Amino acid sequence: MKEMLFINYRHSDFKDHLNDYAKKVKEIDTIIKNKSGRGNDYLGWFDYTDHLNKEEIEQIKKDAKYVRDNFEVLVVCGIGGSYLGARAAIEALGGLNKKDKLEIIFLGNTFSPTYTYQILDYLKDKKFAINVVSKSGTTTETAIAFRLLRNLLIEKIGKENAKKAIYATTDKEKGILKELCDKEGYQRYILPDDIGGRYSVFTPVGLFPLACAGYNIHVFLLGCKRGYYDFDDDELLENKAYQYACFRDYMYKNKGKSVELFVQYEPHLCQLNEWLKQLFAESEGKEHKGLFPASVNFSTDLHSLGQFIQEGSPILFETIFKANTSLHDVTIPHDEEDFDQLNYLENKTLNYVNEMAFEGTLKAHAEQGNVPCMVIYLEKVDEYSLGYLMYFFMKACAMSAYLLDINPFNQPGVEIYKKNMFHLLGKKGY
Repeated sequence: MKEMLFINYRHSDFKDHLNDYAKKVKEIDTIIKNKSGRGNDYLGWFDYTDHLNKEEIEQIKKDAKYVRDNFEVLVVCGIGGSYLGARAAIEALGGLNKKDKLEIIFLGNTFSPTYTYQILDYLKDKKFAINVVSKSGTTTETAIAFRLLRNLLIEKIGKENAKKAIYATTDKEKGILKELCDKEGYQRYILPDDIGGRYSVFTPVGLFPLACAGYNIHVFLLGCKRGYYDFDDDELLENKAYQYACFRDYMYKNKGKSVELFVQYEPHLCQLNEWLKQLFAESEGKEHKGLFPASVNFSTDLHSLGQFIQEGSPILFETIFKANTSLHDVTIPHDEEDFDQLNYLENKTLNYVNEMAFEGTLKAHAEQGNVPCMVIYLEKVDEYSLGYLMYFFMKACAMSAYLLDINPFNQPGVEIYKKNMFHLLGKKGY
């Protein structure tokens, strides 16, 4: 079977130290498979594709078709893992300006009055449906946005018709959002108890928006399933997800790096960076440990952060994601006057120019700048390969966090700002 993903870490000295991790990796692999490590009650994502609710998948497809046939806009209302995976996948697969019968908008991820007002104002003249995503139903950003959206929808089409336009992804048995669905008759999908938000893209959290956007969720799940089998080997030399995890650990503990810089060469993959930042920051940033995940989009950011990366403080290494084929391509034409002196590029494609920018930048950073670089290659970005890639990062993240001897699946620090905010807002009990 053809390899899906290729890793190049020759732009560092990691290869000489790979075997140093072999024994530890075997030990951690055992606790992942046995679900016996810290945070083991949130390891449901690990083998999720072996326990799919096929009836729910078919219901998602049916409801997504209804949304595509009857609405102009779907508003996905969620924050953090409740929207980042879905948005990353939708933009990665379709680009930033995909022409489609259904527009996908994201709300509930900010308190910004300006952004919220503008979205609500835009929706006044649109036929829209809502997908609210919250395990508890009490996440403040999402709850406020959902109240505003729900009120607007009922005002436009009435309470009875709104029942056919509201879809909730929430807890199976408890929470105010579950109670609201039971009371009002809204369609409800389940976010499993043993899967946290940042690991939830293969659940209805990600599947419903993806299906509404017109993508094949069966193929997406098949990519995830192949990743589950490909990255199930406890032999480090055979497991690329574990190799990547060990590379990160080596950079942090042995090379003194404090920042991992995720690098893309396509703007439509920037939300994949955002998903990765949440995945690794919330999983590893505990007990005063962990790499700080940052991101750039080249060549754009070579004209801003590029100087620092090349010659600034040696605090970072690069993890570069490179798709070998682009969604589209453009050819540079001939110009008789050559006023811009670009005729040396005539008949060359932007994909080719982008590739040369990648190779030139890699050489500059790795060889002249002494910045360690790892490159993760994927042949193309489609439903299957994206499902595979996202599972790769999730499996690597679990191993990486366990190498730091921390719980990969909780986020106690996130609760601190909420308590302070609730106190200042006058919420009862705070």
